[in-house]
Amino acid sequence: MKKYIVILVLAVASLTFTGCKDFLVEAPILSQTTSLTLGDYNGLDKAVTGAYSPLADGSWYGAMYVLDAEMRSGNAMRPINNDFTSGRMTVPYTMSYNESSTSGLWGYAYYVISAANNVINAIDEKGDELLTGGVTQQDVDNLKAEALALRAFAHFDCLRLYARTDGSNDALGIPIITTPQSPDEMPARNTVTETFNQIVSDLTTAESLMSPSYARSGGVSSKCYFNLNVIRALLARVYLYKKDWSNAAAYATKVIESGDYQLWTAAEYPTVWNKDAADKGGEVILEVYGAASNDYDEYWEGPSHMTNPIGYADCAASFDLMGIFEEGDVRGSTGIRGKDDGKVMFCTDKDEKSLGQMWTMKYQGKGKGDGTSTPDFSNVIVIRLSEMYLIRAEACVNGAGGTALSDLNAIRSNRGASLLSAAGAAAVANERRLELNFEGHYWFDLARTTATLNYDDGVVTRNLDKSSNYWALPIPKRETDVNENLVQNPGF
Repeated sequence: MKKYIVILVLAVASLTFTGCKDFLVEAPILSQTTSLTLGDYNGLDKAVTGAYSPLADGSWYGAMYVLDAEMRSGNAMRPINNDFTSGRMTVPYTMSYNESSTSGLWGYAYYVISAANNVINAIDEKGDELLTGGVTQQDVDNLKAEALALRAFAHFDCLRLYARTDGSNDALGIPIITTPQSPDEMPARNTVTETFNQIVSDLTTAESLMSPSYARSGGVSSKCYFNLNVIRALLARVYLYKKDWSNAAAYATKVIESGDYQLWTAAEYPTVWNKDAADKGGEVILEVYGAASNDYDEYWEGPSHMTNPIGYADCAASFDLMGIFEEGDVRGSTGIRGKDDGKVMFCTDKDEKSLGQMWTMKYQGKGKGDGTSTPDFSNVIVIRLSEMYLIRAEACVNGAGGTALSDLNAIRSNRGASLLSAAGAAAVANERRLELNFEGHYWFDLARTTATLNYDDGVVTRNLDKSSNYWALPIPKRETDVNENLVQNPGF
């Protein structure tokens, strides 16, 4: 891409991926990434495997892409007692963003895009030369499909953060990069429409190439990699953002009707969050693996530390969020918890300073998630089945056909919540907030639907409408410094 992205390929990996080294089994050490041969199938396969690692970085699904969004949206807050926190999440909580204090996602997203482009380019150039040693065309097509899906995924998450997705389709999106870039190239930003079109093109091409039976092997879990269902689920999400309601519903239905996933029951829901996908069962379509480790540097910046009063205690559940759960709904009564009848649930009595604060249960830590000791890494779910029901429900209320009521009640009946008698746009939006809280969706839902955000917890006040500049965060200054064609977002 440009100088910073090229440097990233050579250098940032050695700084970034030490915390992700257990994310994959037999993963290449990232300092080797640029020297991996792309001359044969095995080299390409390893390159694709390595391209997943940035997803686990702290700037992405390792913590902040999700938790920062929760802090901005009002789903999360700093604890009432400021002495109780590390202060790490002050910027998203106070919305004090500027070009020098913004999300670090940009560099990691374009690292993945660069890695994917190298694989796609090598496959296209070598063609039949790769079909040796028993390698079939379908094997090669599966790799290309993964690379295309990763490229689309990185473009999409970057677009959601740094551009407006509210229908301002001629607004500036992000640079579309589909070929290996030289250091002196300085790509300008494409429009939102152009970016969405490229994302859809990559995903639909990947869908056409990938075998229905393909699953990447050799890693910690097949749930950490793209397969055909993941591609279709991501397409459902992208079409939702594009307001292409018929395709959003159609792709959500494909995933729902695949038979590969089942909604968690009310009894299962409280038990799944401190497990790996293979043990969670049911709903997980794609998750980013968190490495359980005794190495301080391996997990200290993870979401389990940020959302636990025994850790950094930077990201508590807001009182605003707690107020929308009805009695008996496990998403509130066990999904978010403080103390109950003197029984410790996730926070300990040493933390009287928490002043009755509530904490999400979704990042308890897999090895020490009992609330009595320092938490370790949690897996972070990126896509799960209930989102597909919610996507289809939203598409239905926007004219895709069918009824949203059955989809919302399918979720609610498995959460201990009362069944609805009617379902319109407001009911769908509310159910998305209830179901997907602390999974990084609510802020982006507000942004794409041009909803207003009015929030006041006594410390911070948010009054954001469609005109707010915050719906598109500032691009990091290091990027605009090295690329004179990269226009900064308004207001920053």
